[in-house]
Amino acid sequence: MKDLSVRLDYGELPEVFTCYGENVSPRITLGPLDPAVKTLAVVAIDPFEPGCTFATWLICNIPPVAAIPPRIPKEEVIDTPFSAVQGRNDFGTIGYRGPCPKEGETHQIIVKAYGLDSRLEIAGGFTSHELNAAMQGHVVQFGNTIAMFSRT
Repeated sequence: MKDLSVRLDYGELPEVFTCYGENVSPRITLGPLDPAVKTLAVVAIDPFEPGCTFATWLICNIPPVAAIPPRIPKEEVIDTPFSAVQGRNDFGTIGYRGPCPKEGETHQIIVKAYGLDSRLEIAGGFTSHELNAAMQGHVVQFGNTIAMFSRT
């Protein structure tokens, strides 16, 4: 498996990408992508929520793009800015949910990106376990990045 560079525009996440702002997804820059990558999957995790692997965003079947723009619609199946399928995060909702620390706390978002060799046969509203099972044997590239958000 080859490394995939994954970058957010910020080390400290602006409030707009958190529950205290608009709670919209940030831009994610990826690359270079291996020619074997046919689709991408992204999983965002907030390890400060219960369970340490608390998924706050699940999206897959993204075409091999160099950047995922911000403000991805919160729908199971999207067709803009590209076609993709989103799962149900651990809050029980569809789409991205940003960090939501209590006053005086810091949370982080870990964004994991997977370059896959095929489109996944998975319906919208999938869980993180279903996504992991569907990706088995299809990951050709992987990378991650971290951003923090503090509420003072």
